[in-house]
Amino acid sequence: MSAPAPLLSQRWGFRQHSWRHPADGGFHAPSFDVVRLPEQLAREFVTRHHYAASFPAARFSYGLTTTDDRLAVDGTTIGGRALVGVAVLSVPMRAAVLSNVFPELQPNTETLELGRLVLTDTPANAESWFLRRVFESAAAEGIRGIVSFSDPMPRTRTVIDANGHERVDEYKAGHIGVCYQATNALALGRSTRRTLTYLPRHGLVLSDRTLQKIRAQESGAEGAERRLVALGAPARRANEDASSWLRHALQELQVTRVRHPGNYRYAWAIGTPSERRRTRIGLPRTPYAKPDQDLLALL
Repeated sequence: MSAPAPLLSQRWGFRQHSWRHPADGGFHAPSFDVVRLPEQLAREFVTRHHYAASFPAARFSYGLTTTDDRLAVDGTTIGGRALVGVAVLSVPMRAAVLSNVFPELQPNTETLELGRLVLTDTPANAESWFLRRVFESAAAEGIRGIVSFSDPMPRTRTVIDANGHERVDEYKAGHIGVCYQATNALALGRSTRRTLTYLPRHGLVLSDRTLQKIRAQESGAEGAERRLVALGAPARRANEDASSWLRHALQELQVTRVRHPGNYRYAWAIGTPSERRRTRIGLPRTPYAKPDQDLLALL
């Protein structure tokens, strides 16, 4: 199921989502501010509230703060103001994610990915106000281009209700990037279609890179194994071959292979008007995605 209506804004609290409509009102810009965050504070907030419960390789982290104590959700404050949102500009796993879009700019130095954006129970339209100010701050640091992706695939997970019965719960609707469209982002088609390793009981995707770390026992393999064990896989025995253990672990977790249509790709050239005009985009522009066309893509 996708968002109930294209104008609704998704909000998060402890990895549970809700919706806000512009007609509800309540966004009062003077009550909000945007500040640079220490990475550890940003990491804690994102992993606590974002559905992915993970944090990217951050370059800059920004917080949305407010003086409206009614919006405080978990007691986190900075400068005496409640923290109600975080945006993370990060380094993607492959430089081509950035250089394909901005071929004349230096990836990871002049261009970054908007790797995480999460807002708790704030009024609708807060995200567009937040992003504009994040981009102004990033431009002051020498960043000239931002890329982000919107995942259209809904996620479900199995939960136990109050009566002890299992039920399937949708905890992440598919996204077409409406909040990016509201900031006049450039739509640049989709990322490559791919097949995902999906854990239906948890609604999680295991990245190919994570699985390869385990097979080859590369840096980060130990943490990846611990995560699979926490999800219900058996612990690897001493001297057990990592590839053999991984095959057994994935069977125990009942993973499935799911065909993904590709994420929607968006980009922003930032900086002064003359800097934005000089920024060349390396991919053709496409029309903004609509909810109905996204549904068809997933059939």
